[in-house]
Amino acid sequence: MTSRFSLQGKHALVTGGTRGIGLAIAKGFLESGALVTICGRKEGGVENALESLSDYSEQVLGVASHVGKPQDVERLLGAATERFGPVGVLVNNAGTNPFAGPIIESEDWAWDKTMDVNLKAPYVLSREVAKGMIELGGGAIINMASVAGLTASPLQAIYSVSKAGLIMLTKAMASELGRQGVRVNCICPGLIKTQLSEALWSNPELEKAITEQKALGRIGTADEIVGAAIYLASDASSFTSGAVLQVDGGMVI
Repeated sequence: MTSRFSLQGKHALVTGGTRGIGLAIAKGFLESGALVTICGRKEGGVENALESLSDYSEQVLGVASHVGKPQDVERLLGAATERFGPVGVLVNNAGTNPFAGPIIESEDWAWDKTMDVNLKAPYVLSREVAKGMIELGGGAIINMASVAGLTASPLQAIYSVSKAGLIMLTKAMASELGRQGVRVNCICPGLIKTQLSEALWSNPELEKAITEQKALGRIGTADEIVGAAIYLASDASSFTSGAVLQVDGGMVI
């Protein structure tokens, strides 16, 4: 059974792979034998991530790319394919949350930016990568959603809507692509200690309120998402598609 969790020889593309959950997943995939392309918006961030993954330098490629920009996506896929061949595993992990507050106090730019990165980018990438997966005879797409997409989150309405949309995109694509060998699933992390969520866990009162909602009574770490990602990327999940996997410490029960 252990061999079913192996990613040996698979080419995985991890967006937002230069820090936090994305970097942890990239490292876990490399340890499981995958060839991994990571991307992030800033060249410096990509270089730092590659340095932290230096033990796997022959297995990893880093590309500075903004997944919300079509021209960057085209360049990213071109570089990834040229280095390691067609993408067999796609992890849509890049995300943003530029506005915290009530919808009635928000502005259009916050909606547009959040939707472009959190929803449109996974839609575009998944659409293009899935075409190659079909030619390969199959593949796995993993969308990084959030428990915020399952229940309305205070002061995170726009972010919640984007993640709810990503969950439905997962289900729709799973339904369409299953018979062509492409599995599409999503992971819904709870509060994980990353830079993106720092405004929540760095506030003692907010942290206390959130941890009190969790069955495990604590905040998670990026490493604790990796096992779920390896499962969904590997042959161990060969009969799993359209799944919404909560990894939230028992927050939404």
